[in-house]
Amino acid sequence: MTNENNTENNGNAVSRRNFLLAGALAAGVPAAGLGAFYFGYSRVHGDPVRVAILGVGDEGSVLLGAINPDYVEVKAIADIRPYNQYRAFHGDHYSDAALAARCGLMEKYGWATEDEARRHVAVYADYRDLLKDAEKLGIEAVIIGLPLHLHAVASVQAMSRGLHVLCEKLMGHSTLQCKEMARAAKKFSRHLAIGHQRHYNILYHEAEENIERGLIGDIHYIRAQWHRGNSPGADSWQMPMPTALKPDDKQAGKLADELREWKTNLAEASGLDIEKWRLKVAQKEAELHDAILETGGKYKGVELKSVADYGYLSEVFGAGTKYQYDRPSAEELIRWRLWARTGGGLMVELGSHQLDAASIFLAASSRRAAALRGDDPNALPDRGKVHPLRVHVSANRNLFGLDRQVHDHITTLVEFPAPGYNAASIDGRKRTITVQYSTINGNGFGGYGEIVYGTKGTIILEREQKSELLRGPATSKVEKKAAGAAALDTQASAPAQKAVASASGDGPAVSRGYKEEIEHWAWCIKENPNVTDPTKQPRCNPRIALGDAVIALVTNIAAGQGKSVEFRESWFDPENDETPENELTELKGVPNIDQDKYKLS
Repeated sequence: MTNENNTENNGNAVSRRNFLLAGALAAGVPAAGLGAFYFGYSRVHGDPVRVAILGVGDEGSVLLGAINPDYVEVKAIADIRPYNQYRAFHGDHYSDAALAARCGLMEKYGWATEDEARRHVAVYADYRDLLKDAEKLGIEAVIIGLPLHLHAVASVQAMSRGLHVLCEKLMGHSTLQCKEMARAAKKFSRHLAIGHQRHYNILYHEAEENIERGLIGDIHYIRAQWHRGNSPGADSWQMPMPTALKPDDKQAGKLADELREWKTNLAEASGLDIEKWRLKVAQKEAELHDAILETGGKYKGVELKSVADYGYLSEVFGAGTKYQYDRPSAEELIRWRLWARTGGGLMVELGSHQLDAASIFLAASSRRAAALRGDDPNALPDRGKVHPLRVHVSANRNLFGLDRQVHDHITTLVEFPAPGYNAASIDGRKRTITVQYSTINGNGFGGYGEIVYGTKGTIILEREQKSELLRGPATSKVEKKAAGAAALDTQASAPAQKAVASASGDGPAVSRGYKEEIEHWAWCIKENPNVTDPTKQPRCNPRIALGDAVIALVTNIAAGQGKSVEFRESWFDPENDETPENELTELKGVPNIDQDKYKLS
């Protein structure tokens, strides 16, 4: 049992992460293997897991870039965009940060040319064709980076063919889709992992352990945000499209203008800059190849049908309303995050990660409460994961025009039960923990991160790469000086908090968790192929991921209706057919998947 008093006065107790990592380095564990050392898995026995990647766009290429060849061998990819196919092999050379995240298959496996790489990796346009050939290709598992509306269909199709699945978040496009994915994983005895990578981020795991050991006391409030500077004409979700696809688009000329500029830079370059600009120009030319999406054609030997043949729509959405907007089919694909039929907006793309983080912290608090009662914390269902009680939402669209269906800003208050919550009494119902979350466009001040407030201290996590633990219940206020300057007064009601642990600048760089989630998933496949051992399961399994999905999906419903929503426990049960979509609204544009659509013809 955890002894809170033994750890409370021990300043070194908070540095278990550094202790473990120092031990790994002393034992000669290379930096690439620190995640395995920390989370307790090992290299896979035998050959690496043979995988296919379905969807190699922005996020799919990040997952590709996080692959450790000791654990995973990529045998095939599928994507209907020429640009994504190219970038999957060559990496993203638009910036140093982009290349660090999306290094490409050639860099990952040491292939000198794309021709050499294609001798090892089969390329498909339609992921369904790849799944039909999975046995012939010797594929054991798939990583899914497709748009949200295809997560459930592709996952269930893959599992029904005996393949294990790692699917990007959000788990599914509706609650029933998520439940069908969980049921398929159980029916076919396949590992289904969902890509909430904070479950494999050492900083979050350390914060979880510090909460469980009582180092910040009782959690009573969590604040999180993800603020971005996106604005009209400079929106990362409204990617530029080739002029041939939409000549009147506001960003239509951007690709061609940049290509002309970069060709000039290449012609004038010297030394190492020649290769830099050559790679940029080649990538930009590949992006312009997306012009064939509307009509179909051939790209590097791969036959592409028109994008409409893959199910993307050109019809006007919101006909007869102020939201009426005309688009080519290719726009629904390239800018899929903007539409309700294909995406889920800010709560799905950003908020789900941070509400997942809040759930991790609250589960640790639940385990601490169990230990203090004398119960076994590890006996709690889903390691103490708690489900929310209600959500209050404010959402608006005051920045962007009518060329999208997603909100510009969302601010939420999500109430969770605290230890001691009792729905049967008035006082018991007041024992709740509020998670305040905001995600906005138009101003990126503050970036993204989470702050966990306890009665004895505070944990601050920034951008998944920096954490700090502060001791003491300090408060602060801004005091106006006579000269007009503002001074921060930390003496208003308590001494300033003392930082007793920080994860910035000491020890090796901390991975965001993508690499570790793929490694552990592959290890589970090799060590527990029939999913019979409950101790060898992905950390973000279907039940955990369903909980995260329900919060995001219900928040979207509440935002659309402009009202608070009470959660029902039945929504979090994979075996229960009740869903918020059916009970709260007929959510247009987000259909539940008919079983026939899972079948591969």
